[in-house]
Amino acid sequence: MDSPVELFNQLKAADPFFLMAGPNVIESEEHILRMAKHIKTIASRVGLPLVFKSSFDKANRTSSKSFRGPGLEEGLKILEKVKMMYDLPIVTDVHESSQCELVGKVADVIQIPAFFCRQTDLLVAAAKTGRIINIKKGQFCAPSVMVNSAEKVRLAGNQNVMVCERGTMFGYNDLIVDPRNFEWMREANCPVVADVTHALQQPAGRKLEGGGVASGGLRELIPCIARTSVAVGVDGIFMEVHDDPLNAPVDGPTQWPLRHLEEFLEELIAIARVSKGKRQFNIDLTPFHED
Repeated sequence: MDSPVELFNQLKAADPFFLMAGPNVIESEEHILRMAKHIKTIASRVGLPLVFKSSFDKANRTSSKSFRGPGLEEGLKILEKVKMMYDLPIVTDVHESSQCELVGKVADVIQIPAFFCRQTDLLVAAAKTGRIINIKKGQFCAPSVMVNSAEKVRLAGNQNVMVCERGTMFGYNDLIVDPRNFEWMREANCPVVADVTHALQQPAGRKLEGGGVASGGLRELIPCIARTSVAVGVDGIFMEVHDDPLNAPVDGPTQWPLRHLEEFLEELIAIARVSKGKRQFNIDLTPFHED
């Protein structure tokens, strides 16, 4: 597996973008291995660098009754098996500073959940692992906040940092993706990633049988957000993918169906290449005169 610096440089140089994808949470070893195999095959066919994603513990659940995953020790064993069997870099999230050292021994990219994007101790602990750090922008934050979050990682001695847009809370348990954020977040001077699935969550928007609530979501709008993101010129796309989203134990309403992944990625690649969204215009404001 490449060193963190080599992998970081490969992701930065990805043309037109890199992909972070996988099921929201580890459901079983068999399921994760099967998903990793299929997603790697698809990413290879369309020519996108892939970082495989899944969580060992979903600590930020709407309800305490929600499925959380196998936990740190068992989850890391499964992710390490994915890494070894399929030669894939891994991204997974941490919730506590004490988890970072162990996670850094397996994960190539450590993800900071949106709720914790300003947690200095967590950012510093993650940075000290030497792994790539992907910081999700808090739903409650302006894009300018990510400049400071990225700088905390750099000041801890780690230059391999990325920032990720996943929507802004707009009231009524909904999220809004403002495309301007993709440009403004570039002030953090690092790759910008678009999370096109969590951006369509509707927190506590779904009532469960027997009481309780869970996050709802607008899966049908994932193409809208993804198309916008690649047209603007993001460096990476983060998306959760499942082979049976209707029966996924976590975030089923915002996981993209595996059977549609390849055609969807092909469309996004085509849009990105046509739009050349990373190109910056030198805008001439002098008066226009016809020849």
